Amino acid sequence: MQFGLIEMWQAMGAVAKAVSLLLISLSIISLYLFIERQLAFNRAKTRSHLIAPKLAEMLKNGQIKEALALASKKDNKGSHLARVTAAGIQEFLSGKEAHLNHEEQINTAQRGCDRAANLFNQDLKRGLNILATIATSAPFIGLFGTISGIINAFRSMSLTGSGGIGAVAGGISEALVTTAFGIGVAIIALWCYNLLNTKIEIYDAEMDNTTSQVIDFFIRASESK
Repeated sequence: MQFGLIEMWQAMGAVAKAVSLLLISLSIISLYLFIERQLAFNRAKTRSHLIAPKLAEMLKNGQIKEALALASKKDNKGSHLARVTAAGIQEFLSGKEAHLNHEEQINTAQRGCDRAANLFNQDLKRGLNILATIATSAPFIGLFGTISGIINAFRSMSLTGSGGIGAVAGGISEALVTTAFGIGVAIIALWCYNLLNTKIEIYDAEMDNTTSQVIDFFIRASESK
């Protein structure tokens, strides 16, 4: 018996073939989610790098409403820094219109920034739970194919009445292929998950820094009056 991919596929039972096709689908989903999230992250990074210096300059010059208008533009919705800044300014101005004292206005702005950061964090994490599920379940799916292959090996022994390697080679190879495939898919999904999660942590830190800068601006503005 030859052990090329085509020969092994032909020797596989229906269960092992179904498991292999499922694992192939999961690997495609993992790669798709990784690429889609990377594109979303890059859009946020590019837009934020363009708008952040402008917003910082406007706030420094006391142009609060102008900064709000810029951060709220439709083109800047994909920027995590713009969304945090816009939320903080909006809540600060709303508190001012409600005649809150300055400390309460600052606290309101802080909560607005935090809410925007949390919402954007959830947007960034979209699809990561699927990657985590694939990473944890793929080895067990492969193991299911492994069990099927072992059963086929024993069935071959029963049918041939022989315990030689030739009688069980097909079932054993089937078992090993699905095991290796399941582990490989899990590694891909886990690698994608960890890399994306690391980038999300970086964006979270950037949003925290932006929140601090916005709140510090409001504090300095109150002290200068």
